[in-house]
Amino acid sequence: MADTNFVDHVKINCKSGKGGAGSTHLHRDKTVAKGGPDGGDGGRGGHIILRGNKQLWTLLHLKYRKHIAAGDGDPGSYQLMKGSNGEDMILEVPLGTTVIDEETGQVDMEITEDGEERILLRGGRGGMGNNHFKTPTQQTPRYSQPGEPGHQKWKILELKVLADVGLVGFPNAGKSTLLSVVSAAKPEIANYPFTTLVPNLGIVKSYDNYSFVMADIPGIIEGAHEGRGLGLRFLRHIERNSVLLFIVPCDTQDILKEYNILLTELEKYNPSLLDKRRILGISKADMADKELQEEIMKEVNKEQKALKNLSVVFFSSLTRQGIPELIDTMWRKLNM
Repeated sequence: MADTNFVDHVKINCKSGKGGAGSTHLHRDKTVAKGGPDGGDGGRGGHIILRGNKQLWTLLHLKYRKHIAAGDGDPGSYQLMKGSNGEDMILEVPLGTTVIDEETGQVDMEITEDGEERILLRGGRGGMGNNHFKTPTQQTPRYSQPGEPGHQKWKILELKVLADVGLVGFPNAGKSTLLSVVSAAKPEIANYPFTTLVPNLGIVKSYDNYSFVMADIPGIIEGAHEGRGLGLRFLRHIERNSVLLFIVPCDTQDILKEYNILLTELEKYNPSLLDKRRILGISKADMADKELQEEIMKEVNKEQKALKNLSVVFFSSLTRQGIPELIDTMWRKLNM
């Protein structure tokens, strides 16, 4: 059920409320037969508002709400009484939600903080009552303003998971196993490609009770930036990660070649991803003796200039070999 419950892309039709009409009214009471204008203003239409909620991690609650509408403003009344504002429609979204205008493709806003509120569509302004239009030469205007219409647009909401460390690797590289070892997350683990179909998050405890968030996304394959495999859909989830941890098994025929393929896919998807701090985690280290690990490190050191001081850590999720060193390296990278 977890796979079907994760929704990171929805398209919704938003309609803000129209403003209430201003009132055209002349003051009358038992002592005044022909008084001046006292028509009140109309209330504004309701806004469509997004609010960040750190307790949410998916857009599932908006998947079947295709049409979102705010309330209309009430018209003004006599004795300068203003109409009530239309009811705002507040949509709570997980942190990391990006709003894209469906027509132009431009990014309207991003929600990154808990409790942050941003107006997605403003309601129409209320019309002014006839009291605003009186002049020395026209003391009893018999007209007022209508309210402004609301706005209606299609918006795309995309979720980019907020995490400190993002795991990058080919299918079956051991990313989910690592996440289950260093955190309390329970991702699905099996011996076949694309076991992970949705991003998984886990909190990793470091020293002195400090912690950071790690994200495991579905495996990347060569050509992911062109839509192959599952990578294109989920590559955006690592755009917000501070550190990228590349996972390559030690029994890979050419470790650096596989690392460079992964790096190339990220570069073609978004060149700014290359500016992030990177770690190369060589998994399944229990399958490599010390001599083989030294040989691998020699090859890595030859390319160290091109790799821009890449940190390299051998680890085994099975035996816990190198896990403390890996956590320490991630923590140091996060606090550089």
